[in-house]
Amino acid sequence: MTDSAPRIEVTVAAPVATVWHALRDKETIRHWHGWDYDGLDGEIDLIYFTEVDEDADARTLSVQGGDLIRLEADGESTRVTRTRAPRGTNPDWDAYYAEITEGWITFLHQLRFAIERQPGVPRRTLFFGGGNPSGRSVADELGLPEGPTVETSLLGEHVEGEVWFRSEHQLGVTVDAWGDGLLVVVSAGPTEDNPADTAMAILSTYGLDDARLAELRERWSPWWTERFPADDQIPSEVE
Repeated sequence: MTDSAPRIEVTVAAPVATVWHALRDKETIRHWHGWDYDGLDGEIDLIYFTEVDEDADARTLSVQGGDLIRLEADGESTRVTRTRAPRGTNPDWDAYYAEITEGWITFLHQLRFAIERQPGVPRRTLFFGGGNPSGRSVADELGLPEGPTVETSLLGEHVEGEVWFRSEHQLGVTVDAWGDGLLVVVSAGPTEDNPADTAMAILSTYGLDDARLAELRERWSPWWTERFPADDQIPSEVE
């Protein structure tokens, strides 16, 4: 990684006022930021409403020790840019710099999806995370096609959709079987610059009842644990 601050940009097919609301309304932020877990509300409050520098007229928001989010009109759409603060400006965040950058790639594309495809609709999510010391591609392990369209058997479930975004370490695809949902997978092996290795999947679903969501979790959990176990899930070798 170079010393220059990473810049993440997405264009959302919605007016600036709509996107700004999605960044400043706590309930709407829950529709796209991160994934469901007990600490989500506290995380949202910390990132977007604690020690932030907001300029509503300029549509800019400085968060997390200097990261700058800027909204700009692009015709009838909105260009959302997040410029990371350079390394060294916040030592508490530096150890997780690369992971945070990857997280914001995910979240900004989830923001775009929530506004364009599921405006105002609450989601239900499943999250899977684990180690990836060999840097295997989660997308390849799942058998996801290159795109731009997707029609495949996803762990035994026939799904159709399209590639929503692709970056160096991530792939996002829409999934019709999840109420027009979104699957984001992240794959990163250890490097000299970033010794952490990561495999993640975020399943954003809409309109699925408890039984359907439980069935989805039960199908994904053993598959995931076998291939990308967390450090505390890796079995010890038998002597």
